[in-house]
Amino acid sequence: MKDILFLVPYPLHRAPSQRFRVELYEPILQKHQLRYTIAPFMDEATWNVLYKQSSVIKKAMGILKSFLKRWVLLFSATQYRYVFIHREAAPLGPPMVEWMLAKVFRKKIIYDFDDAIWIPNTSEANKLAAQWKAFWKVKYICQWAYRITAGNAYLSDFAKQYNEQVVLLPTCVDIEKGHWKPKQHHSNTAVIGWTGSHSTLVYLDDIVPVLKELQQEIAFEIVIIADKKPDWEFPHQRFIPWNEQTEQDDLLQIDIGIMPLKENAWSEGKCGFKLIQYLALGIPAVAAPVGVNKNIIDHGVNGFLCNSKEEWKGCLKQLITNAAVRKQMGLVGREKIVKEYSIQSQEEKFISLFT
Repeated sequence: MKDILFLVPYPLHRAPSQRFRVELYEPILQKHQLRYTIAPFMDEATWNVLYKQSSVIKKAMGILKSFLKRWVLLFSATQYRYVFIHREAAPLGPPMVEWMLAKVFRKKIIYDFDDAIWIPNTSEANKLAAQWKAFWKVKYICQWAYRITAGNAYLSDFAKQYNEQVVLLPTCVDIEKGHWKPKQHHSNTAVIGWTGSHSTLVYLDDIVPVLKELQQEIAFEIVIIADKKPDWEFPHQRFIPWNEQTEQDDLLQIDIGIMPLKENAWSEGKCGFKLIQYLALGIPAVAAPVGVNKNIIDHGVNGFLCNSKEEWKGCLKQLITNAAVRKQMGLVGREKIVKEYSIQSQEEKFISLFT
């Protein structure tokens, strides 16, 4: 019998949530000699058209094909001791796969999520699919799970309403892999940067006026790293298409990372991964004091938490004009990531899920 079947929504090496909550742990799984299979719901072709407003037929055919593959895979689940489900076994419809695994095959389900996925939050490109999302299913999967891993305390508290076996497992980076090393050089002309998916670009809208005002007073650059170029543009702005192979090198071009957020229930479920990436590379961050951001950022120590536009402007200005402060805050932030938000610091907790 094999050890673990991972059911994930997307093709490998594509979605940040999946990459850093499942795929990143592969070396640890191998280190502990656990036999596993990672099974994405959708293939590359479906992923490539998923967020396009056109290609409706291709989307429908791709999703149908994905459902068929998932149901075929379901009947091979008997050969695994555990089934680890990241977010959901299928993105649409009721939790039939989860129910079959728990109630018919009697599998030990480990249910993982890092967003408030029980709250409707569908993108404009996929608003037609909203009625089929079945957001209500999250509480039932929680009830059927053997254990639950939640990315922050807000998500953990939700899960505990339905199941006592909840483990708080933050989204992490592998500090021993690649270039997750602190930034060595902070340029005199600072670079303010943001990274994220196209669906989260909207959070930058509130900070755009602040950046415009600042550019009239002091010199700095703006870097946006995403899978889609923003609609607005500044002088001295660069857009870098997101690429997994160059992700860390692209981030290292930033001197100050930002993470504005709306204050609402959905944002409370965010796990602050932008901040974790910035600090892992020794880059201080300025963020909205929403949800887990307040745990990751120690105000005035490894970054700043800002409520008003005046606070955003003042804190950004302080970092833009002082490279020494940027460097010191970044180094302190890096230390926190090593201790609390690295897979090395969470290894024992992760492996204990499968005992």
